[in-house]
Amino acid sequence: MKLTTELSRFKVKQGKEVVVEQWIEFLEEHMDNVLLTLEDEKMFIETIFSETLDGNTYLYWYSVQGEGGAELENSSHEVDQKHMEYWNDCIDSTYSPVDLEAKLVMIQKKVRSVMN
Repeated sequence: MKLTTELSRFKVKQGKEVVVEQWIEFLEEHMDNVLLTLEDEKMFIETIFSETLDGNTYLYWYSVQGEGGAELENSSHEVDQKHMEYWNDCIDSTYSPVDLEAKLVMIQKKVRSVMN
């Protein structure tokens, strides 16, 4: 099975840092539903990191995903729709996302076999 591994940086709109915290809390509080949507997306790992540089807040998404999963934007899950509302409210669309290049992906065979 082909896996896609990504790490991308997105800029948070100025003044939306508190809303970002609410967003993360929302995802944590609804983790059971979030995990169901990840199943549909064939998203094996998704991690959100945060960093503040020069007064700007950035969110980083790290993911390992199988092929043929559902697209988040087409999801009918309420938790995904709320997630997209937060995204649209908080992520600065004028900033071009930065996709870091994966040089090496190391996943043990026993873990990879479960992903299949």
